Formats: sequence, C-alpha cells, structure tokens
Amino acid sequence: MEISVSQFGELGTKVVLVGKLDISGAEKIDVPLATVAGSRGNIVVDMAGVDFIASIGIRHLVMAAKTVARKSGMLVLLDPNPTVTEVLFTSGLQDLLPIVRSEDEARAMLARKTAT
Repeated sequence: MEISVSQFGELGTKVVLVGKLDISGAEKIDVPLATVAGSRGNIVVDMAGVDFIASIGIRHLVMAAKTVARKSGMLVLLDPNPTVTEVLFTSGLQDLLPIVRSEDEARAMLARKTAT
C-alpha cells in the first residue's frame, strides 16, 4: 500500500491510496491518514488504485471520517473500483463514507458542505 497526500484546491486535502487495504496496507496508512484527518478539514480519498479492502481498512476510513466530521468537515471516497464499492455498500457506510466518481463531483459535494 502506498499513500500520498496533496492539496485539493481550497476545499481540502487529497489522499491517494494505491494497493491492497488489507492488514498490512491498513498498518501503512494508519498514522498518515489519522494525521491528515486530525489536522485538516475536508479530505478526498482517491481509491481508484485500491484493488482490495478488508474490514481493518474500512475501520481506518471510518475513524478518519468521524474525526473530520467532528471538525465540521467531510471525507469522501473518490472512484473506488466496483469490488471495493460493493464491499463499502454492503457495510452500509454510504452516509459516513460517501462515494463520488470524479474530482468535479467531489468538489461539488465539498462546496455544498462548506456552504452549509
């Protein structure tokens, strides 16, 4: 699992994940993702490069989303593949971990959140 962090315009931070979000992958993103969630507002997590997600990976995303929400921010998942999307929908986390399919859709969702 690889993780990189960059700015997402003025709306927040973009986190790009590539690899398997299994036990090993979750361990690699634990501290960096928690740090971003604790220090920033909105987060867009680019999931296009994630080809597997385990419950521990979902747990880290949920924890980050809850941390961001406590600061009135929002965490959105950008373009997870169909398999990962199915796992997330089956988990019933669509409200906490909303999925968008493009950066424009992410910008629109975050802009609406910021306006409210």
